[in-house]
Amino acid sequence: MKNAIDLARSIRSIPDFPKPGILFRDITTLLKNQKAFTRAVDLIAGKFSKSKIDYVVGVEARGFIFGGALAQKLHLGFIPVRKKGKLPGRTKGISYNLEYGTDSLEIHEDALKPKDKVLIIDDLLATGGTVKAVADLLEAQGAKIIGIAFVIELVDLKGREKLKKYPIVSLVKFEGE
Repeated sequence: MKNAIDLARSIRSIPDFPKPGILFRDITTLLKNQKAFTRAVDLIAGKFSKSKIDYVVGVEARGFIFGGALAQKLHLGFIPVRKKGKLPGRTKGISYNLEYGTDSLEIHEDALKPKDKVLIIDDLLATGGTVKAVADLLEAQGAKIIGIAFVIELVDLKGREKLKKYPIVSLVKFEGE
């Protein structure tokens, strides 16, 4: 695999999942391909290797997969952001709107100190609502977001607009489908 365009070939497209009219981008095929998975992590790490970052923050659940690998590659700690009720101990949370309702995310209240510099990672940028909520949660704790990275971006859903104040890296962009 020489570049991000090659990564697109390792992502399976499943029509009508989870409901009719949706073309689901399945990263499990990328994950099982050692070269593709390594390439994705290396490409993102390369974009942020010169940045001063304290932690990689991964968004449940697929962001954990890339986040853990990226944190190791960059020699950083990893911090999970999880759905409400999944973290032990004291947490800080945020609720946010989805197309079909609301959801909540939490982080351990002692996970970050003010002025910690973080890189947020998730597998997919669609409408941007989930990662915007994560960014708001981290900033409420005083963290500075150095960047946000995604393996896949669904361009037509315009999620980047909700995140325009942050540097964004997406490796594979799908549009017009």
